[in-house]
Amino acid sequence: MEARELLLGSFRAALAAADPLKIVPAHLPQPPGGRTVVVGAGKAAAAMAAAVESHWPAGAPLEGVVITRYGHGLPTKRIRVVEAGHPVPDESGEAAAREILERAAALGADDLLLALVSGGGSSLLSLPVEGVAMADLKALTKALLASGAPIQDMNTVRKHLSRIQGGRLAAATRARVLALVISDVTGDDPTHIGSGPCTPDPTTFADAQEILQRFGVSAPPSIASHFARGARGDVAETPKPGDRAFERVENRVVATAHQSLVAAAAFVQAHGVTPWILGDSVTGESREVAKVYAALARQIRFHSHPAKPPVALISGGETTVTLHGKGRGGRCSEFLLSLAIELEGLEGTSALAADTDGIDGSEPNAGALLMPDSLARASRRGLAPKAMLADNDGYSFFEALGDLVTTGPTRTNVNDFRIIVLA
Repeated sequence: MEARELLLGSFRAALAAADPLKIVPAHLPQPPGGRTVVVGAGKAAAAMAAAVESHWPAGAPLEGVVITRYGHGLPTKRIRVVEAGHPVPDESGEAAAREILERAAALGADDLLLALVSGGGSSLLSLPVEGVAMADLKALTKALLASGAPIQDMNTVRKHLSRIQGGRLAAATRARVLALVISDVTGDDPTHIGSGPCTPDPTTFADAQEILQRFGVSAPPSIASHFARGARGDVAETPKPGDRAFERVENRVVATAHQSLVAAAAFVQAHGVTPWILGDSVTGESREVAKVYAALARQIRFHSHPAKPPVALISGGETTVTLHGKGRGGRCSEFLLSLAIELEGLEGTSALAADTDGIDGSEPNAGALLMPDSLARASRRGLAPKAMLADNDGYSFFEALGDLVTTGPTRTNVNDFRIIVLA
């Protein structure tokens, strides 16, 4: 199999392992004695809702509302799908989140709240606390996105500005709660996925203040005031571990990055390439992570250590990009452009990096491909890789080469997928 098809095939295998339509049905409970209300938020929310509908007993009550990113909806009959803003929240998500909280509060002890949570839920399920306008939450979100703050830190801040996240959704209902969770974070802890609407929150207002200070983010006055009052104890904290509200709550992670990496490894192995899974929790600046991977690739190519070609280096996780320029591209194209510069056209070495949600940053591509001749082709087109990396312009680099990977909405999200093949 040619390198390009091997790379793309491994990515398709990773996506298939995280397909909600295949994963969710096995985790559905028996209908309760009362009502079942489905709520949720995330890039996989529509597909998860469709999976529930198609496998729920026809005669059993079922209703609800889920929120997904614009363009990620699916037709449903019993569960309404609302599209809203991501990665910056908007009023559509705010209105739907308010409805979700009201529906949860109306349930009784004989009912079931079935929550469908996936990556992207933090911005989609945005219901700001009293005194904080959506415009202020938007401004803060944009600043955090540009700061390079890891998603866990961003979510600590968002939990303390929300009436529904950080465990508040589960605490608002008397019903039994089952949250089915597709993980897009390193470590797969549900408290960090969609800002944990159904999980206890171990973080504090003081933590949120420290994060803003550490990343040099200036909060709008309404948010700074809310955090200060929270740190003084004048505003109630999020529900903490040990809170009795969580005695009737189960959070079940049903899909992870690791499962997708294993599926990709099986694919390349079936095609005669030895897979090495380097971890599902890789973090750090995209361009710096690429330097480490390039060094490993060179060690293998020149010394056949710690592995001998043909070999595939496979990894997941969520790297970050601190914006310095005005170019286009997300963390996957930034990783690949840095890798290209470091490898300098290393013979027989190709790579793919793509986000499993089908969106690299805010661009329409999932990621890109790097081939052994990528730098040579770039030179013929007059491209300047180092200058483009300095401008955070990985998208334009790979677009010019015709090497973008575009899937459209995948309606799942188990974070980034990277594979480097040394033939």
